[in-house]
Amino acid sequence: MNDEELILSRKHKQILRRGDCLIKRFDAEFSKADILNEALNHARVEETDLNIPKLRSVEAVGGNWAIILDFIEGATLQSLMDSYPEKEDEYLDFFINLQIDVLRRKVPMLNRMREKFNAKISQTDLDATTRYELHTRLDSMPRHNNLCHGDFNPTNIVITSDGTPYIIDWSHVTQGNSSADVARTYMLFYLNGKANLAEKYLYLYCKKSDTAVQYVQRWMPIVAASRLVKAEENEKELLRRWTDVVEYE
Repeated sequence: MNDEELILSRKHKQILRRGDCLIKRFDAEFSKADILNEALNHARVEETDLNIPKLRSVEAVGGNWAIILDFIEGATLQSLMDSYPEKEDEYLDFFINLQIDVLRRKVPMLNRMREKFNAKISQTDLDATTRYELHTRLDSMPRHNNLCHGDFNPTNIVITSDGTPYIIDWSHVTQGNSSADVARTYMLFYLNGKANLAEKYLYLYCKKSDTAVQYVQRWMPIVAASRLVKAEENEKELLRRWTDVVEYE
C-alpha cells in the first residue's frame, strides 16, 4: 500500500510502518503455523505488566501473512548509547535493570527454551561428538521457567519521549533459565564487535543478580550452537570455537 513505510527488510520478512501501526509482513513461503505461534506468544507476554507493543491483528493479504502491532515512537537504547558514549555505564545499568525485571516474570504457556536448544543443536553441522557433549550439558543444567526474551539487546529497547522504555521484537521468546538468556545477550554484544561492553555487561549483571559468572559461562557453548544454525558467515568461526565445551571455559 502507498501509505506503508519500509523500516527494515530481512530474509523472508519486512518491517513496515502504517500510521500508528507496525506491520511485520512475511514472505509467502514462511510457515503459517510459525507466524500464528509468534503472535500467540506475543499476546501471552502482553498479559504481563511489561511495556510492550500491543498486538492488534494477524492478517493475510495477497498471500502474505502479517502481524500488526502498535508502533512505538521513540529512540532505541542502542541509538542513545551511540549518540552519548559518555553515558555508557548509565545506559548499561538501565538496560540490566530492565532485563532483570523481565527475567523475574513467569508466562507458563510459552514454548520451552530447553526444547528449542535441543532442536537447534541437532540441526547444526557440528560433529556427533560435539553435539552429544552439548546435549549432555544442556540436560544437566537447572530447569527454570523464567520469561526469556531470546534477543534482549539495546536495539530492542525503545525509549519514548516521556522516558518510558518499551521492549520490542518478542519473536524468540521462551520460558527457561535466565542465565541462558544473559549468555545470549553477552554473545550478541560480542558478535557486534563490542567485546569490552560484553564483559562489562556480564560482570555487572552477575553482580546485580548475585549470579556466578561461571554459571552464565556454562551456557555459552549451548547458546552459541543455537545461533550457529542461522549465523552470518562472519560469525561462524567464533561460534564454532564457543561450542567447544572445554575450550570456551
